[in-house]
Amino acid sequence: MHGAPIEAGTVVVRDGRIAAVGPSANVPLPAEAEIVRAEGCWVLPGLIDAHTHAGIEEQSVGEPGDDLNEASRPDDAELRVIDGINPADQAFEDALAAGVTTVAVLPGSASPIGGQTALVKCQGRTVDEMIVRSPAGVKSALGENPKRVWATRHAGAATRPGIAALIRRAFTAAQQAASDPPQESSGTPAAALWRVLDGELPWHQHAHRADDIATALRLADEFGYRLVIHHGTEAHLLADILAARDIPVVCGPLIGTRGKVELAGRTWRTPAVLHAAGVRVAITTDHPGVPIQLLVLQAALAVKAGMDRAAALRAITSVPAEIYGVADRIGSLTVGTDADVVLWSGDPLDVMSRPLLVYVEGRVAYRDADW
Repeated sequence: MHGAPIEAGTVVVRDGRIAAVGPSANVPLPAEAEIVRAEGCWVLPGLIDAHTHAGIEEQSVGEPGDDLNEASRPDDAELRVIDGINPADQAFEDALAAGVTTVAVLPGSASPIGGQTALVKCQGRTVDEMIVRSPAGVKSALGENPKRVWATRHAGAATRPGIAALIRRAFTAAQQAASDPPQESSGTPAAALWRVLDGELPWHQHAHRADDIATALRLADEFGYRLVIHHGTEAHLLADILAARDIPVVCGPLIGTRGKVELAGRTWRTPAVLHAAGVRVAITTDHPGVPIQLLVLQAALAVKAGMDRAAALRAITSVPAEIYGVADRIGSLTVGTDADVVLWSGDPLDVMSRPLLVYVEGRVAYRDADW
């Protein structure tokens, strides 16, 4: 996804990785190669959804499959989302059938600090087999969700100023814990937050409204951590500021009603405006907020609203990989990356196109009935 499209191309896979890619005339095939002919198909890297709750808010299960929000205290930085991911969630099969081979799984947005995120492949018997990166960051939430949850719990997080103050106290405590021997153990909130402060982990900030995004920028400036805005419903209003600071935005979901006050400014144009300003943009379903099968449809809607086609495809492939620091493994058809490869019946941004064959690390993970 980094370069121009290749007409009549060949991808060579060996030992689960891409060994060669280019025009067929320039790519010799190993003598022992098993050849998959894909005339008329589009071949893309596996898609990446940069913000989901797959495996922790399970489909068709109800309460027993809901591990989205601990919400027993406002600072749950030490919680690890991998301890709640169920690989048997139907979401992962649905993802593969839609050409999505990797998803970021984040805790919910009930608490100001919700826990540690993970990036996982959509195939595996255990979550340990699926992990691409864990932890992949720490999730935080500003705005109406934590306000609503903590309004009556007397935890000092019932208002926007209260939520911001709680986050400040948590980071200040982490700084103090790191400087005072003996150091905190790896399982404490302070230790998790220190990994954000020292730049190892990004801070994944749930923020819809422009004023909440401005608060997220203010906090990041105060403590110097790497910030990623998630949802960014009104991020287009601050596009120039985000671009100047090189703050990525995981934008979406784009489909749905304006079901709460923070969504009043929702528009399909947000990814286009952000990209035009120079912001790195990923597009998300927030599954199950929007079914994960509709990730590529959201990219198409962004194009319909003015986003560059190539940028829209990068928003569901290479840009999420860059945001999570794993572009050397996924998100592109590049020599040395994982062989997560999808054969599409046609242009993926055409609603009539569908994945015919999906590989995860060189192994068939999904095959269309007509293939």
